[in-house]
Amino acid sequence: MNKSEIKSFLDEKVIQYNTFDFIESDPIQIPHLFSQKEDIEIAGFLSATIAWGNRKMIIKNAHKMMDLMGNSPYDFVMSHSEDDLERIESFVHRTFKGEDFSSFIKGLRHIYKNHNGLEAVFAKHQEPDSMQKSISEFKKIFFEIEHQNRTQKHISDPTNGSAAKRINMYLRWMCRQDNKGVDLGIWKSISPALLSCPLDVHSGNVARKLGLLTRKQNDGKALAELDLKLRELDPNDPVKYDFALFGLGVFEGF
Repeated sequence: MNKSEIKSFLDEKVIQYNTFDFIESDPIQIPHLFSQKEDIEIAGFLSATIAWGNRKMIIKNAHKMMDLMGNSPYDFVMSHSEDDLERIESFVHRTFKGEDFSSFIKGLRHIYKNHNGLEAVFAKHQEPDSMQKSISEFKKIFFEIEHQNRTQKHISDPTNGSAAKRINMYLRWMCRQDNKGVDLGIWKSISPALLSCPLDVHSGNVARKLGLLTRKQNDGKALAELDLKLRELDPNDPVKYDFALFGLGVFEGF
């Protein structure tokens, strides 16, 4: 396929998969449970953090996180007690354990108390053509609180060569605005044009088969390569193609 044919094919797949039905099998359903901005942000951030492995298990454990916070994530973050933190120590999702959950609650409180919230931190460090430096700066600020070293691995750093799949997915949820009702689009200070595709094994394999990606590893260099190609297809909303690449890989075995 030439570039025009690839664009037409992927545009059709975006229309097919970027629909409200997508929500019921995706972790994005968790922030959709809430209406307050801060609740949506925190629910989305925590759900994206554990978004690796079996999707049903991700969704189940993300719901469990919300239950442990009394289904009031912002209130829990800002006014939790030590007893509350002890109650969440039982949480486990693969290598993300209760102690990590507890540190994340403290990190989020630090972000809201001292840095005007999640949107403000990500928006402050955005560059003209990418959010990857912003993700790295966010991680530094997030871990200014006392924490165990092991917890740092649960937020990727693009400056260390990571594709930062989960944070890029989270930014899609928060920043991308369309009329399909899937992405929440509550952050207005970051343009969707700056977003990167959440690169994983599914989207990476499909991108290679379509000639959008030559690098074999799903790392930061591969993400930069894919970014360039997707921005050529749609400079204003390149990350919409995540729906096409992911849908083709997961649902169609392309």
